[in-house]
Amino acid sequence: MEMKNPVGWFEIYVDDMDRASEFYKSVFNVSFEPLADPTNENFKMMMFPSCMDTYGASGALVEVGDVKAGGNSTIVYFSCDDCAVEESRIEAAGGKVERSKMSIGEHGFIVLAFDTEGNMIGLHSMQ
Repeated sequence: MEMKNPVGWFEIYVDDMDRASEFYKSVFNVSFEPLADPTNENFKMMMFPSCMDTYGASGALVEVGDVKAGGNSTIVYFSCDDCAVEESRIEAAGGKVERSKMSIGEHGFIVLAFDTEGNMIGLHSMQ
């Protein structure tokens, strides 16, 4: 049986695409590309930068009228070289740090935070 990564794509639902895009752009120092709506249901989608030939999953911010942001039970962890760097940008970008950088033993370090839309996200690094 071939071993595969459990996640192939993620979507973070947002209420205000401009506000959410600016938050993620500021925290992770990235730019987004618009992604065409594959459903014709008036989705607004902005895709994170990605390289489909490497480990991990890419994803997008998604704004759609009948799906509200926040209140879900899934946390996306973003890979970082040192999650303290991205943590230092969260509040200035309009988010809130829930748990500052903490050790998770041999598995590295994490930060838990809320984005501008009320979604909890995680940051992960080995240093």
